[in-house]
Amino acid sequence: MAPQSAFRVALLVSFSVLLTVVLGFGLPALLNAIMRLLGLPETSVTECIVVIYATFVLYVATPRIPRGSVEVQGKAVLITGCDTGFGLSLAKHLHTLGYTVFAGCLLKDKDGEGAKELEEFHSERMKVVQLDVCSDDQVKKAVEYIKGNLEDSQRGLWAVVNNAGVSTFGEVEFTSMDTYRQLSEVNLWGTIRVTKAVLPLIRKAKGRVVNIASMYGRMGNRLRSPYCVSKYGVEAFSDCLRYEMKTWGVKVSVIEPGNYIVATGILTRDIVATTANKLWNEAPAEVKDDYGKSHFEQYMALMRSYCNSGEKDMTPVLDDIADAIGSKRPYTRYSPMEPHWWIRMQVMTHLPGALSDLLYF
Repeated sequence: MAPQSAFRVALLVSFSVLLTVVLGFGLPALLNAIMRLLGLPETSVTECIVVIYATFVLYVATPRIPRGSVEVQGKAVLITGCDTGFGLSLAKHLHTLGYTVFAGCLLKDKDGEGAKELEEFHSERMKVVQLDVCSDDQVKKAVEYIKGNLEDSQRGLWAVVNNAGVSTFGEVEFTSMDTYRQLSEVNLWGTIRVTKAVLPLIRKAKGRVVNIASMYGRMGNRLRSPYCVSKYGVEAFSDCLRYEMKTWGVKVSVIEPGNYIVATGILTRDIVATTANKLWNEAPAEVKDDYGKSHFEQYMALMRSYCNSGEKDMTPVLDDIADAIGSKRPYTRYSPMEPHWWIRMQVMTHLPGALSDLLYF
């Protein structure tokens, strides 16, 4: 994980201190009472809590310890979804670091702006590839192109970054089955399809598989079930693949970005308006009657409010991906997100569901 900003460190430390005070006074008193009932020494409880929580504070508040870096020269990386957003910026970033980049673009054959921008590098280390991750034929052709353009085919492909993805929103009863299928086809099946195609090259290099999931691959939320379903799948696939690839020396990492709507432009007011009209027009009459237009409009207003939210700088995501590719001992999961989202994710994944539901819903 990239070093944390001073603001994030300050917020995490403040949160940790508050939790320490609460636990420091409340939990020991409770445990000491239990110890007295059991006839056991009381002092050891407080000492254990202090040591354990001091370790937790250090863990969340300090930057990651350097773990060594691999030699970049001669290493090649395939990135999917390089037309815009994370993919486009990552292709430039890794090229700057010295990697040979195979930038997969959905719109290369349609003169897409992202593809043209990358081609204007006129660099032997920046190779733009036509790639629709939903097409078996295009994935196969991309792999053949990579094989024919590797500097040393015997070394294989060092890394693949499965970044291509789409997003949408809508309550379950307003969302069509086609929408669920479409998101899973790109976000999950596209990740699996590309990974399976390049794994022989990755295994040869004992390289890296980096899958872009989301904080919504770890926790659910209103209006986001199609997206969450696909990203939960990416998390599960990555875990299973990591277990299997350990024998081959291949490292598998998951990136779980928080809210980067402003930075990536993935959600705009026009997109919200178009999606809202489609959801309402295609919803069954019974669903419209039961929910009502005012309820629907309330949630669409909530989605519009998200359009100008989130991080404006995607550097934390790029740095974490670069670390997953270039570190000798990459982390299993990276979570570049705002502090309040990080805290929410910890609460929702570690505390009882009844408590997290009460806090957030």
